[in-house]
Amino acid sequence: MSSKKPVSKSGTSISRRQILKAAGIAGAVGAAGVLGSRSVGYAIAGNAPKIRLAWTEVAACHSPLGFGVAKGIYTKHNLDVELFYQGASGQTLIQALATGKADAGAGLIGDWLKPLEQGFDVKLFVGSHGGCQRLLASNASGITDIAGVKGKTIATYGIGAPPQVAFQVTLAKNGIDPETDVTWKAVPFDLVGETVNRGDADLAAHLDPWAYSIEKQFNFTKIADTQTGVYEGATCCVLGANGPFLDANRDAIRRLAEANIELHEYVAGHPDEVAAWYLDALKPAGLSLQDLEAVIGGLVSHNHPIGPELVAQIQRASEDLKLVKVLDPTTDPKAFAERITVNLLA
Repeated sequence: MSSKKPVSKSGTSISRRQILKAAGIAGAVGAAGVLGSRSVGYAIAGNAPKIRLAWTEVAACHSPLGFGVAKGIYTKHNLDVELFYQGASGQTLIQALATGKADAGAGLIGDWLKPLEQGFDVKLFVGSHGGCQRLLASNASGITDIAGVKGKTIATYGIGAPPQVAFQVTLAKNGIDPETDVTWKAVPFDLVGETVNRGDADLAAHLDPWAYSIEKQFNFTKIADTQTGVYEGATCCVLGANGPFLDANRDAIRRLAEANIELHEYVAGHPDEVAAWYLDALKPAGLSLQDLEAVIGGLVSHNHPIGPELVAQIQRASEDLKLVKVLDPTTDPKAFAERITVNLLA
């Protein structure tokens, strides 16, 4: 998964104005960008800082990170990025940063906020994309919309897992009590779809690419996701940095944010390239190239807030998690969002 060790030939970094433009305007990086030019090569300067970046390699929405290493996008920004496989849950991401095994990491907002509320020393600094979770109903359930979910059983892979929390918010904002009006059923990660298909639950709440596979395999109906409805315009995954590492390497984290924005803008226009890399490098079981193109291409890759926009997104997410009793009722969402983010544009 490693690539040539890089640095931009120009040695320059993206300006704050460019970051704002990339964060707010779709398509800032196109086919003429660094990844679109196969002839461009990079070599890491001797002083390129190393960043150990935690990721979940099996998650389709994390595939741009591996693609970025393989294709030299981080090295263009004079960074020596080493990917650290932190496991498949937010808790293992937190552990990787807490134990110093990683310096920064990518994770769902729903996984970040509770540990940060409890005082974990991490600052969130840039978003990546929106939408990588789905709520799916079996045909046998007869459910065709959110209203029909009331009184039903929802299978997911863990009580308190991101899909449950995400769709608790969806239900609550649609007048359905997520604690008393539905039943949540925890089942093994790889049996969520099968549990619903055999009639032991009515709906499945899962992450992509597994949610996509379940929807396709069993011909389930998508009732909600985390990029439409109550999540319209919301980012779902963000990058965070270990506090001490950020303090000592602020410029490197700023360049990591620049690279993340540039990378996801490229992915938005070239999901086929990322899917081909993902299939070849990681060989995800049961997923074809067409499946991966659909999953990666379906993400809202233009949604990567930074600076004040990120604060607003974190405040929004904090209000949602207070609504479903994940965050403490005394937490002030605005003050909390300001405390746990860092403005790299300042």
